This record gives sequence, C-alpha cells and structure tokens, in this order.
Amino acid sequence: MVSRSKDHALDHVVVVVFENRSLDNVLGRLYGLQDGKTFEGVADRDLTNPIPEWAEHGADRKVVPYTAATDMDSPNPDTGEEYPHTNTQLFNILDEHNRFKIRDEVTAPYNAPEPGRTPTMDGFVTDYISTLTAELGRQPTYEEYAQVMTGFTPEQIPVLSGLARSFGVFDHWFSEVPSQTLTNRSFWTAATASGFVVNSPVENWVLHNDAETIFNRLEQHGRTWKVYIAEPDRFSMTGLIHYPRLKDRFETHFVPFSQFEADAATGDLPDFSFIEPCLVLGHGDYHPAVSRALGQGVVIPGVDPPSSILGGEAFLARIYNVYKAMQGTEGSTVWNTALLIGWDEPGGTYDHVPPGPVPPPDPSAPAGQLGFTFDRSGYRVPAIVVSPWVAEGEVFNEEHRHTSLIATLRERWDLGGPFTARDAAARTFTHAFTLDTPRDPATWPVADPRPVPQYVEDALIIGKSLSTLGKAAFEGIRGFADQQGIRITGLPDDPNADVPPEQALQIIRDFLAIHFPRLAPPTTSA
Repeated sequence: MVSRSKDHALDHVVVVVFENRSLDNVLGRLYGLQDGKTFEGVADRDLTNPIPEWAEHGADRKVVPYTAATDMDSPNPDTGEEYPHTNTQLFNILDEHNRFKIRDEVTAPYNAPEPGRTPTMDGFVTDYISTLTAELGRQPTYEEYAQVMTGFTPEQIPVLSGLARSFGVFDHWFSEVPSQTLTNRSFWTAATASGFVVNSPVENWVLHNDAETIFNRLEQHGRTWKVYIAEPDRFSMTGLIHYPRLKDRFETHFVPFSQFEADAATGDLPDFSFIEPCLVLGHGDYHPAVSRALGQGVVIPGVDPPSSILGGEAFLARIYNVYKAMQGTEGSTVWNTALLIGWDEPGGTYDHVPPGPVPPPDPSAPAGQLGFTFDRSGYRVPAIVVSPWVAEGEVFNEEHRHTSLIATLRERWDLGGPFTARDAAARTFTHAFTLDTPRDPATWPVADPRPVPQYVEDALIIGKSLSTLGKAAFEGIRGFADQQGIRITGLPDDPNADVPPEQALQIIRDFLAIHFPRLAPPTTSA
C-alpha cells in the first residue's frame, strides 16, 4: 500500500523537456498585478526592443513594443538559437561581418560580449532582422520581424497556463547555456556538455560527449529509469547526445511514449522517467514553426504544421491526463510521483530578465567550442511542478536552472556527490511540496487543448523538408558512420555529396531502426 505522505512525493520523478520557448513568450501573462502574486512576467510592463538603423523597413518607428501573439506558429520563420544569435539577442552585439549570416557562416568573435558585461535583453529585433534576411533572401517587413516581440495569452495556451496556475511555476528558471538544443539538454541530464556549445557538428556529441549522466548514476545506486519517446519519432535525442555513455541501453531503456501510458496505468513507472516530445517528426514540443524557411530565398508554408505551439499543448495534455489518472494503491501513483515540466532553451523568443553568471562545470577546463567558457547561463525558460503535494497557485521566485533536477535527485535519493560545479551550485526544488494533505485529483483542472493541425508525414517523404534537428541528426549519423567505417545503404561514399531530404529521411530511419529497435514501427504483412 502506497503511503500518502509528502515525504514520499518524490519517490518517482517524471520529467518532460519541451523546446525553444522563453518564460515571457508562453507564461509572461500568467499573472498581473491584480492577482496579488510576486511574478516577474510581462503584464503591466512597458517592454520594447530597438530597431537597428540599418533596417530597410520600419526603422523610423525606433522600437518594437511587446504585444500579444496573433499566430499560433509565431515566430515564423523560427528565430536564431545558436550561441552567436543568443549573444546578439542578450547584448545587442552584432559584429559587422556577421550581419545577415546564420549558422556556420557566423565567425569569431561570434557576437560575444566582453567578460562581465550584464545582458541588456534588447537585441532580439536586431538578431531576427539579420536572421530573416539570411533565410528569406531579403530584408523582412516590420510586420514580419515584429513577431519576435510577441507572446501568448493564457487563453491561447490553456493547458500550459492551466497547469502553471493550478500547481507551482518557477519564474526564475534559467537555461544553462546561451545557445541551442543539444548543449542545454546535455546539462539537464549530465550537468555539463563536455565543452560543446552548438549542435553542429553532431558527431561531437555522438563520439565525444562522454560525461557521466544521471542515468548512469541511478544505475550505480540501484535506481531504475527509462526514456520515453513520443511517436512518430524513432530515435532519442537524449541517446544521441549521450551516445558514448548510453548506447548499450538503447535496446532496453529507450521506448515509445505508449509504453509510458502502459507503465503508468499499471503502477510500473521506473524511479526516473524522462519524456521526449516529437523533436523531429511532427514537433509536438512547443517549437516555433520549423519548416517555412529552409534556406536563402526558399519559403514553403504548411510543411510541418504541428510545429505550431498547439502540438505541444496536445502532448502536454496527454502526459498530464496519464499522470492524473495514476490513482492506484501500489507501485508508482500520483501520490508518490512528481511531474516536472521544463524546456531546453528559449530558442530566440523574447524574454526581459537578464541571466547572470554561473560557475563553469569544470573551472580548470580550457575554453570550449567557439571560445565559450561556460561562465554565464542562458536566459529564462518555463518550468512547472505538478503534484498533489504542491499548493494551488504557487510561484517560486528563487533562481533555479536545469541542473536543479540533478541536485534534487542527488539530495533526495542519496546519489552521491556533484556531477560538476554547476549542479553543486544549483538550488533544489524539494521546497515545492508543502501540503500535509494532498489535493484530490478530482479537483484538478481539466486539460482541454485546442485542435492541432494534422501531421502529414508524406510531406517529408516527398522531400519537402527535414526539420533543423532532423538535418542535424542526419549529419550526426553521417559523421558517425564515417568515423566507425560503417556502410549505410543509400549513403554516398563522398562525404561532401548532397543527399536529397527524402533519401536522408530513409537513411535516418534505417540506421536508427537498428540502434533503437523498440522505437521502430511494427512491420505489417501484406
């Protein structure tokens, strides 16, 4: 019989990490002054970003004010998220030679500030105009670039907003690195990124990110874990990031999200469940639209519609409804399981709170990729904790970050010393569970997501696009195959040869079906 005591609130922990939204962008209007909360959002603030003088359209307006979003895909096209773009967003520094350049075209000093400078949070418009010019092959109109200074209302995203208001929300939860997906996801699970700052080249991660992970530490202390991957994705980004450490667990510990639903229903969840939304196919991860701008002057609307924020809402509702229904008396139940909802990084969406300095994971290590020393964090992302032991409408104002997860698990489950100096300094979130009597799930909010555009996988099969992470995954597979001398059917011998997107997609599927066998779709006989 499961004990209903807050002392057991963290016997099991479920974590889902979504993509590329800042706190202001999706929760900035969660509370206003009239609500009587101490919450640092956008309500009742006059927030703007300056328009650079070199902008061809709208420069006479001087600034773009922060307003409510009118498009569930916005910002569309996607904003820049790599380290140089984040530098511009945070400090409004754009090296002259990097204007109108993106990704690998950007060169040193990567728009970086001088050491010790405080972020001004006023370069989002500058970076978005520069990025859009590179993507669209022309300077954007005011209406196009003003999207970056918008955010959603609670009515637009009722699932996320409803959970944030009904349980506990952190209004100073910071991403760990002022950059993109893989480095921040690595900090969630390892408290370091082995010196890597950007996604590219992905073989860095596949071959050289050998840092100890929370999964390894759990096994050492007799704890259980699984990574659950949302369908139709057929590989795990977590597995890709930590390939050297986790490759021997792909066949046993990396399973479809449908298995999470089954495990939760029977009370068989492991101690630690890590959920990945669709990060490549379908994008049920709150990610801004990924497929409109595919290259300079190439615009294809409607290729990947569930990359709309609505896809993330639907998947979060699915997770929450499974969690809410865990009302058994044995094994993992809602009474002894906490649900943490987080994001990897803001992805270039606007936020007004400057991030501060942080300890490098290894203070003795040399500067990492792109010369970054890991001594300042990325900016704010949403974070919500759901549990019957969390009071309704809680706001946690203290600074937390991704490594607060590892710090909390180490403390609560007696997992040993810090992984790095970063999680050693991170604040835990055990203080969130304050109620002596749990809240009855019957009184919890109903998750009612808005309709989601249909995902049409054929759009990928016919070669219209691969998402940004899909392209990164393909390049990582290609680099791994080259390093290991592996022959992959359909992959050209020439590493510089172009591969059509539809062929790249098939190569990804074939390769990953071998490495992640439990994620491959079932075969059907004629």
